[in-house]
Amino acid sequence: MAALTDQHCYNHPFREAVARCPECSRFFCRECVTEHQRMLCAQCLERVRNRSTSQTRVWLNNMLPAFQGLFGFVLLWYLFYLLGLTLLAIPHTFHEGTIWQSGWWGGQ
Repeated sequence: MAALTDQHCYNHPFREAVARCPECSRFFCRECVTEHQRMLCAQCLERVRNRSTSQTRVWLNNMLPAFQGLFGFVLLWYLFYLLGLTLLAIPHTFHEGTIWQSGWWGGQ
């Protein structure tokens, strides 16, 4: 294999190569490479980005039902908690049955 100084850019044949893409093993000039944790060409950078976004989507699609279930559980717990507080706010006379004997509802 020839040295880097003897190589020319894959996209621009008249320019001297300054880096070699570790993904595709092609040589590129300064304008054709991007530093993304390492020197990558534009095509390989796009492939790496698509891989990472597809992995994020897969994780999100797998975890979304679990988060929805957890949110539903917490929401129901909170609603029952509020119902309990409402029941505790009712006066004791109502619970003891004395309010029914007082006749406010039209009884005795």
